[in-house]
Amino acid sequence: MTDTLLANEPLIRVSFFLSVLAGMALWEVFAARRPQQIGRLTRWPNNLLIVVLDTLAVRLVFPVAAVGTAFMASENGWGLLNLVSLPGWLAVIVSVLVLDAAIYFQHRLFHAVPWLWRLHRMHHADLEFDVTTGLRFHPIEIILSMAIKLTVVLALGAPALAVVIFEVLLNATSMFNHGNVRLPLWFDKYLRLLVVTPDMHRVHHSVIVRETDSNFGFNLPWWDRLFGTYRAQPEKGHLGMTIGIEDFRTVQDLRLDRMLIQPFRPAHKEARLSVRE
Repeated sequence: MTDTLLANEPLIRVSFFLSVLAGMALWEVFAARRPQQIGRLTRWPNNLLIVVLDTLAVRLVFPVAAVGTAFMASENGWGLLNLVSLPGWLAVIVSVLVLDAAIYFQHRLFHAVPWLWRLHRMHHADLEFDVTTGLRFHPIEIILSMAIKLTVVLALGAPALAVVIFEVLLNATSMFNHGNVRLPLWFDKYLRLLVVTPDMHRVHHSVIVRETDSNFGFNLPWWDRLFGTYRAQPEKGHLGMTIGIEDFRTVQDLRLDRMLIQPFRPAHKEARLSVRE
């Protein structure tokens, strides 16, 4: 089973990725939450090309990805869960929870540390909020994120199955909670008790700093509530709120070349920067 999982892991991840991307794209066409001023042909090619660059960067820097690292930890007895006796199913659940909490704290760190924010702000600088926003991360941020993830996998001794489940969940929920999709308000109220919903995460993409610095969860919503970073709704409502950050608001800033050099460009809105710097 181990060899089969390792051999099929890329196919599993790509299959889920394409299925969720296609499903969310169709959902956005038929039940959009907000009207979009900037068309998909302007934004999507650049956002999707970032995914290709991110994938190449990770493969180049980390020949052994998270699942391979989990196999190494298991074979060598590395990590906490390889030192204690837990049922396999419980080790998987614990690992998924710990990895999700790690991503939450990583996300907070990328907002709190100025030079990390410069990398992460590319994600926030999208002027619309839809499924491809959930894929838009700077390659350097992706490399740092993978390094953090591998460290957690090694320290925890997470089972390979848990890592596959987590990777698929994280990717799928990122596309889901960035979706420009409409859910019944009563359903969203209860669904966000179990998973981060688009209305919950959209608050995080507000141009208002105190809203940007809230709702950090990507998958499970409990960390925000537990650690005091939960904000139920945007101040100006979902239709009235402004998406993005103040420093980069032109259509030219959505181009791939501008996205890649953005962390190295100066920010001009000192009021916003002063919150972090």
